[in-house]
Amino acid sequence: MDRIDRKLLNLLQEDASRTNAELADLVGLSPSSCLRRIRRLNEAGIIDRVVAVVAPAKAGKNLKAIVTVELERHGEQYMRQFLELVVAEPAVIQAYGVSGETDVVLMLRLADMDEFDTLCERLFRDRSNVARYYTMFVIRTAKETTAIPL
Repeated sequence: MDRIDRKLLNLLQEDASRTNAELADLVGLSPSSCLRRIRRLNEAGIIDRVVAVVAPAKAGKNLKAIVTVELERHGEQYMRQFLELVVAEPAVIQAYGVSGETDVVLMLRLADMDEFDTLCERLFRDRSNVARYYTMFVIRTAKETTAIPL
């Protein structure tokens, strides 16, 4: 990956709706050369996918929560079972198995507290292997990006 590839990737991360002609102009290539580079980046798996980033408030998902989870039983199979549960939940936008005292960190996007309460019933009670969970509600977002610095 050279300087032009990195510039293309940064431009695409900023706004993937740009046309190939616009991208080519911005990086100083012909449109055909630019398209070949983008295809190569796709085929190599460097570009994982192209998505639309939705404005959460306009989609009715004003509440953002960060939840840390401590599992009762540890081990790969228990971690995998819990992560399978959270992956099936639409409100869970990010889920990470982590090291340290916390076992799992979840990022949630919700409409309201009722949706949060219902999610808690499904994920953290009953037979979910959760010993404890702690919730932090986001009051102010200083930075939120999907871009990977290159």
